[in-house]
Amino acid sequence: MKFKNILTSALAVVACISASAQTTETVYEFNPHWYIQGQVGAQYTLGEIKAKDLNSLNAQLGGGYQFNELFGLRLSVNAWQSKAGMEVADASYAWKWSYVAPSLDATLDLTNLFGGFNPERLVSVNVFAGLGANIAFNNSAAADAKEQLMSDYDMGDYEPLAYLWDGTKAYMKASFGTMVDFNVTERLSIGLEMSSNVLSDKYNSKKAHNSDWYFNTLVGVKYAFGNKYTKRSVPTEQPTKVVERVIEKVVEAPAQPVEEVKPVVQEMRRDVFFTINKSAISDVEMVKVNEIAEFMKANADTKVTISGYADKSTGNTSINELLSKRRAEIVAEALKDLGIEASRIATVAMGDSEQPYEKAELNRVSICIVK
Repeated sequence: MKFKNILTSALAVVACISASAQTTETVYEFNPHWYIQGQVGAQYTLGEIKAKDLNSLNAQLGGGYQFNELFGLRLSVNAWQSKAGMEVADASYAWKWSYVAPSLDATLDLTNLFGGFNPERLVSVNVFAGLGANIAFNNSAAADAKEQLMSDYDMGDYEPLAYLWDGTKAYMKASFGTMVDFNVTERLSIGLEMSSNVLSDKYNSKKAHNSDWYFNTLVGVKYAFGNKYTKRSVPTEQPTKVVERVIEKVVEAPAQPVEEVKPVVQEMRRDVFFTINKSAISDVEMVKVNEIAEFMKANADTKVTISGYADKSTGNTSINELLSKRRAEIVAEALKDLGIEASRIATVAMGDSEQPYEKAELNRVSICIVK
């Protein structure tokens, strides 16, 4: 007796039809650099008379070093004039003096902190804080104001301008503020800076039992020496296509029970690449994560091992260990969001102990193997 028995073998022949074709992705690498800065503007000294009588011109020169995309140091010298005043009855008395104030500030780039490093942005926002000295001199106008007050009014036991000083005085000061830079070219930017400065109660000659403050608003230019970044194209692996071929074979055989042949599922590998010092998955690399999820949904018995790596040529061992762990975890989280159970996912942090690729930039990767 002849029977036609159709044996269907769903052999997942991993035929790399698009065999490892590669595309490129543009990445930016930060270059440490020096810069100089020149600014002019106005100062408002906190006081009790009308604001227009407490405004004065202001100027600042500075230079600094940007260590990485987030942190830098700046040495600046701010100078010109401060003003103060007091009201007695219906009369106002004002005076001014000169100063020079060097300061060392630590800077933090908020734009890169929250948005990642991208030197081609038009605007960047920094904050800073620092310590310095205010060297004040030419306070004769305060002495004249005190003499006039004593002449105009019977002060009794009260002494106006009890902290009156002459000659040259140096006061410690603390500063903090914000800088907004508008990039004109790779090296040149135009900026707006606003700062608050706090000093001893003796700075403005009045005894008020609290700190003295002045506020600066400055505009200026900043010029960087050398290239602030390197732009390069990094190859990214093109997703390979898994082709399933269904082979139909006609077999003539005696009638007998036919053992069911289960499909043979081959393993799958995808390498998800990252940019320097980052663990966010780009749109290009997310295509690979989606392919892994689809493959695992189609093959319910499979599990995936995600091994995170870091580039040994940057950072240090501790930082790279954390970075590789995060790179593996971020892919795992993306798979869970796509409906893959946590029990089918394992992550391994390889740090920089192994470098699977010869090119350093390709070792910023999570290698995902599905079995």
